[in-house]
Parts: sequence; C-alpha cells; structure tokens
Amino acid sequence: MFINFLRESTVAAVILTVIRLYLGYAWFNAGIHKLTGGFDASGFLKGAIANPVKGPDGGMVYGWYVNFLENFALPNIGIFNTLVPWGETLIGLGLILGCLTTAAMFFGLVMNFSFFLAGTVSHNPTDIFLGFIILTAGYNAGRIGLDRWVIPAVRKITRTGPTSRETV
Repeated sequence: MFINFLRESTVAAVILTVIRLYLGYAWFNAGIHKLTGGFDASGFLKGAIANPVKGPDGGMVYGWYVNFLENFALPNIGIFNTLVPWGETLIGLGLILGCLTTAAMFFGLVMNFSFFLAGTVSHNPTDIFLGFIILTAGYNAGRIGLDRWVIPAVRKITRTGPTSRETV
C-alpha cells in the first residue's frame, strides 16, 4: 500500500519533490565546491586504508573494499579525482531538475555506500534512507520535474514500455 502511494499519488509526488530538491542541493553543492575549489581524494583514500571500518572484535569489516581502495582507487587517483566531483554535481543536477531521477538517485546511493564503506558516517545514513524512498518511488519522484517529458521520450526512443498516450 505504501509503495503504491509512493509510485502513484500526486501528494507523494509533491513530498518526493521536496526530498529530491533537498538531496539534489546537497549533492550539487558538494560537487560544485570540489570542482571550483580543487579536489584530491588521495588523502581521504589513504585515511580509509589506514583506518578501516572495524568490527567489535577489532577486525576489518570491509577488507574487500579496503583492497579495492588500495589496489585500484589509489593507483588510479586521477580517475577518482574527476569522477567524484563531476558525479556529485551531475547527481545534484539530476535530482534538482527531476531529470533521469531514478538513475541520478541510483548513482547517488552508490556514492553514499562507497563513502559509508570507507568509514565516513556523516549524513550518509539519512541520505541513504531518503535515497531509497526516491528510488522506490520511481517515475513519480520526477513527475514534478523534467522526467514528465524526458521519460516518455526515452521510452518512445527505446520502445521499452508504454508512453503516456498508451494504456498500461
């Protein structure tokens, strides 16, 4: 019942728009600051490798992620120094404009979980919770936004689903 409300209700679309704008502003602001102020993820990655998330027994919880950071992310820091600020900025734009909202939120959640696995709690739990609400709502999360026109156009081009003129 709650899922139907999220996915179909006009009231939910309004509430989702407020959540989407809040998250979008946070992502966009973080990305723009990194793009304009210079950004180097190497310090963050070195800190996450040196001080990984530990369980109650003192052992590393996400050893596989620390290995990924140490053996892939850090040696390819240039890629991550580009992906992180541009990713945050584009996620923010997608959410603010309500354009490809579910894709933007999916990638936002991937980044939130990446930060979380590296040991940064901050506002990530709240962002993850709100992000799953947006992702669960699907199209309705961007209905008051550009998705109202973009999604039917994408469906028409790819011919993978009904357009607004076709019956479901």
